[in-house]
Amino acid sequence: MSEAEADRRAAGGAEGLQALVDRAGAIVHDTRLGTARAWKDRTGGMVIGYLPIAVPREVLHAQGVLPVGIVGGGEIEIIRGDAYYQSYICHIPRSTIELGLNGSLDVLDGMLFPSICDVIRNLSGMWTMLFPRAFVRYLDVPQDFDPARGGVFYRDAIESLGRDLEARGARPLDPATLRRSIALYNENRRLVRDLYDLRRARPWTVPTHELYLVLRAGLVLPVEEHTTMLRDYRRLAASDPGRRPMDQARVVLIGSFCEQPPLGLIKTLERSGCYIVDDDLIPVHRDLRGDVPEDGDPIGNLVQAFLRDGAPGPTRYIGDDVKGRDLVERVRASGAEGVIFCAPSFCDPALLDQPMTARAIDAAGIPWTAFKYSENSGQFQVIREQAGTFADSIKLWSPA
Repeated sequence: MSEAEADRRAAGGAEGLQALVDRAGAIVHDTRLGTARAWKDRTGGMVIGYLPIAVPREVLHAQGVLPVGIVGGGEIEIIRGDAYYQSYICHIPRSTIELGLNGSLDVLDGMLFPSICDVIRNLSGMWTMLFPRAFVRYLDVPQDFDPARGGVFYRDAIESLGRDLEARGARPLDPATLRRSIALYNENRRLVRDLYDLRRARPWTVPTHELYLVLRAGLVLPVEEHTTMLRDYRRLAASDPGRRPMDQARVVLIGSFCEQPPLGLIKTLERSGCYIVDDDLIPVHRDLRGDVPEDGDPIGNLVQAFLRDGAPGPTRYIGDDVKGRDLVERVRASGAEGVIFCAPSFCDPALLDQPMTARAIDAAGIPWTAFKYSENSGQFQVIREQAGTFADSIKLWSPA
């Protein structure tokens, strides 16, 4: 192959990569969920929204339902949503209500609200009152991980969800179909883990602002299409010769598991001199640390996976474990040099966890810094200065 031909192929790969990232970005920024609307027009199936934490998407998929992750309205102007909530709580319930009231979420046949915090519990009740014809479920998950108690509770929740969706017109929850759906989501989670592994090893190859868009697009795309996107992105990013390492500080970003940060914030952190090598963004893609068994009783397998293999986080009870121990292990496994606590303003689970977690990483001698944001934050200069100073201090004085 000639040098000119090699250059042309390299340029074609870069164009393909940018086109994929642009497509993911268009899906993410389309608050009217045009991708889900097209799927519904094409298939006639139900579309159910959910807040992307600990939702058994396999169940919805097996019943012919498209699960769509809702993470608030981002930068949309809040006009009516503020009338339903006080100002001293996080931003996501107000923007989600705004999306519902302005018609952006009309494609949804219902909403699932997993047990994240009291605000989201309240949001489920508000949704029931504002949209009485919609299917609404507050999806409580067990905090007792004994199979005889928490397992029985969670199985009942899954079976009840399946029956209620069937009553609304979804397919019956068939074991064979559910096993196939579990296999599809296992493949999807494996690809997500592989991208996280690649970013950990070569963070310049998988910039977090790109990975973030690709993962968020997966909240709207059918799992089969998202798996293809993940595979294509991995191939294109890994083969791009223009991606070269820089002398940046390796950090773990923590606290952004519910209300998501604006894309500009993530870009700001990267431009300030940080390689994000682990995070808790969009946790539904990584809420299990391994695969769900694909043979045997599929509901039982989902239950056992949640009880035994659920990823630690602020919304999950840890029993006698020590808060922050998991974060220390993640820092060491990722080769990170510091931690950035990046939590939404007024996020009770994240901000109540932070002092206990900070004690653990202090004891381990890990540098950290912290700031708060809102999903509609638009000014990042202060964050850039803080993150840049933190990255510089790591490079100058950290023993690592």
